[in-house]
Amino acid sequence: MIIDKTTLYDLSILDNNEEESLLHHLDFCKTNNGKLWLEYYLKHPLISVKEITERQQLLQRIIEVQEAWPTSISNGSVLMIEKFYESQVGSIPSRANTVNSSLYKIFNAADFSLVKYSVSHFIDFLQGISKIYELLNKEDNPPALDVMLQRIKMLTNKPVAQQIIRFKKSQKISKQTILRYGFFIRNNYKQDADDLLEIYSRLDAFYSMATAHVKYKFSFPQFTQNIVPHFEAHQLYHPLLPTPVAYDIKLIPQQNFLFLTGANMAGKSTFIKAVGISAYLAHIGMGVPAENLQLNFLDGLISNIHVIDNVIKGESYFFNEVQRIRKTIEQITDGKTWLVLIDELFKGTNVQDAMKCSTVVIEGLRKIDNALFILSTHLYEIGDSLKQYSNIQFRYFETEVKDEQLYFNYNLKEGISNDRLGYLILKKEGVVDLLKKL
Repeated sequence: MIIDKTTLYDLSILDNNEEESLLHHLDFCKTNNGKLWLEYYLKHPLISVKEITERQQLLQRIIEVQEAWPTSISNGSVLMIEKFYESQVGSIPSRANTVNSSLYKIFNAADFSLVKYSVSHFIDFLQGISKIYELLNKEDNPPALDVMLQRIKMLTNKPVAQQIIRFKKSQKISKQTILRYGFFIRNNYKQDADDLLEIYSRLDAFYSMATAHVKYKFSFPQFTQNIVPHFEAHQLYHPLLPTPVAYDIKLIPQQNFLFLTGANMAGKSTFIKAVGISAYLAHIGMGVPAENLQLNFLDGLISNIHVIDNVIKGESYFFNEVQRIRKTIEQITDGKTWLVLIDELFKGTNVQDAMKCSTVVIEGLRKIDNALFILSTHLYEIGDSLKQYSNIQFRYFETEVKDEQLYFNYNLKEGISNDRLGYLILKKEGVVDLLKKL
């Protein structure tokens, strides 16, 4: 799937405010390196349904054993192992015995403490990753997982590594054992340890994705074999909201354009982002925030949601809106399958100009049959002229007014909104009264 940086930020996959990003929401990693891999997977959607299916299978394997996932490996353990290899340590005896172990502890007290502490964390790490191997090792694993597991098996097969894995931490560890393990880890196991840490970091990211799937009650989407654009979701919701409202949506070639209206704050932007996030999560092999989602493989996802002006370049808001639409058209006319999300088109010009521009753009975009479109607008008036096109469907978010109070139920209904609530909001917030007192 092709996706640009603007779309990643439009959908809050990434966000400058970390707590508002999907990355933060999905982060259940136990280590810093795991989070780096999680970010990598979030930035790199997969390139085929085959890869997506295998990623889903991998995550499902982890979900099945999630409750038994070892807790012995922590970020502190990983950092301590890395520090041990980076630190200057006095030469550890290659064959530790009672005499040289006692002398090392006396004359290299600080080094001995570091070795002892590092060995303790290394025991936790090797035992933890060995446990992961036991939990996940099955005959029908997806290839990516099988490669990692076989690599773990090979890297932990050395005799001393096996002794460390079998060591019972309830036992008191002798000075000789500490130095023997320390010598092995530092002098004979560095490359193997680096490889194991890398594998664990990847598995930590996958564990995080699996944990998010369970915690947020995601479901794995189903990819159709059709090459025509198709997106059909039941009870889809925005995953970043604490109490989201769920929607049903169906975009197919015969009705590939959704014209969305409703008052400000009624839920248009949230709905558009929920669709985009679900489509994107599906293409990184994750579950999605919906009871059910069926879609075809999308070659690209592009949005036009948060456009800004550029004071340095002297570019207006409207100019950048136009440039974003131009880029969108150039991209989606390549014959590939696209999902296009546009929120409040042409906010940067006057109403009459915006209506004319929006109508021209919609009438042009609707001719592109290899793409699916959702476009929201506050320009309700242009909706009537678009009803002549059979592939445009019309939905709106309802707003109720009772005793001059606004009530948003966030329900998606068929038709075009006719709400005119700007003055009411201005009055409700006390702005009208403030102006009258001037």
